[in-house]
Amino acid sequence: MLKTSKLKYLVLFIMAILIPTLLNGQEATSAPEAAAPTIDKADTVWLIVSSALVFFMIPGLALFYGGIVKSKNVLSTMMHSFIAIIVLTLQWTMFGYSFAFSGTNPFYGDFSLAFLNGIDVDTLEGTIPKFVHFLFQGMFALITPALISGAIAERIKLSGYVVFIFLWATLVYDPVAHWVWAADGWLFKDGALDFAGGTVVHLISGIAGLAAALVIGKRKGDPATLTHPNNMTYTLLGSGLLWFGWFGFNAGSGLAINGLAARAFVVTLIAPAAAGAAWLIIEWIHTKKATALGAASGIVAGLVVITPAAGFVDPVGAIIMGFLVSPVCYGAILLKGKLGYDDTLDAFGIHGVGGAFGAILTGVFAISLAEGVTRGHQIQVQLVSVLATGAYSFILSYILAFLIEKSIGFRIDEDKEINGLDQEIHGENGYGI
Repeated sequence: MLKTSKLKYLVLFIMAILIPTLLNGQEATSAPEAAAPTIDKADTVWLIVSSALVFFMIPGLALFYGGIVKSKNVLSTMMHSFIAIIVLTLQWTMFGYSFAFSGTNPFYGDFSLAFLNGIDVDTLEGTIPKFVHFLFQGMFALITPALISGAIAERIKLSGYVVFIFLWATLVYDPVAHWVWAADGWLFKDGALDFAGGTVVHLISGIAGLAAALVIGKRKGDPATLTHPNNMTYTLLGSGLLWFGWFGFNAGSGLAINGLAARAFVVTLIAPAAAGAAWLIIEWIHTKKATALGAASGIVAGLVVITPAAGFVDPVGAIIMGFLVSPVCYGAILLKGKLGYDDTLDAFGIHGVGGAFGAILTGVFAISLAEGVTRGHQIQVQLVSVLATGAYSFILSYILAFLIEKSIGFRIDEDKEINGLDQEIHGENGYGI
């Protein structure tokens, strides 16, 4: 009897130890805990490098624009790009990033990330630090308003420009970036494809330039002599620096270093080459000249058209898009003379038209569509995104330019415009003479 009791207690003791162990093992096997997000060092390094490349585009833009204007306005034109860096860095930090990438509203963000609230060195966005995401996306926010200056160069007050780009970034760029790139944005949910900013950057800036140019009017002087480049070497070098920086612009937009980034890098080389070749051919047919300005313009048009498609098309699609965009943008530039508006440096003709064209062609040539949609539906979504972002930017930009012109003044006085903005605004000469 005693032996039976001891055996019983021994069995109970063993079961008391083994059963919880077995149960815990089953729980661990059937419901493992999700791995916490971790930083990927390669992705982080690539996004930091890409951010630096995109930043480098802004001095490139300053050279590109600065070489085309008259010598008396070269310094003021280049300053527009650098002023954008100063003003928009502060705006992006204070609330711009938060407006673009926070909240759950489909149309605009909130103040939850204002002044980078709640972000520290351990906060991640996917596989990269949140600080790096702020940095990379911020470069887009800096260069986009600077693009607008090309349409209104040689005739605007610095104060009016500063107020315009600050308000425009807040009321136009940040909301549109939220629509297209934020997880809760309405165009993002609809399946609109815009890998690196065909609508968010180029279309809305180009069409904003058109709206502002319509408000402030044409430059003074003989229309035949208004476009008189002062230094085409600047412009050609600027286009090369833009192309160089654009590799980070497009290939970094997947927020990782992988095969997708590699393909985006490749098509960013191919499309501008095709567009540059097409532009020179068209120019030769039309004028019997193949100019440096034409080569530079074709390269930039090719960069613009491939931007929304960089993560979605293959090299063949990139070549076709590059060849197609040049006659479209070339025609848009010729058309401005017939329509009577003064887009000084063809910001609308290249960025606005090229961005819209590229966004639509993305739906045509994308090798991977939004989930669950047909080719026809994807093209329809692309058209909706172009119309919505373009109309929104035009209306808000026109209102802003009008209000600034009627209050503090947007256009500089006629006598100062004739003397040149370098001396009248900055008290300096671009070439020291």
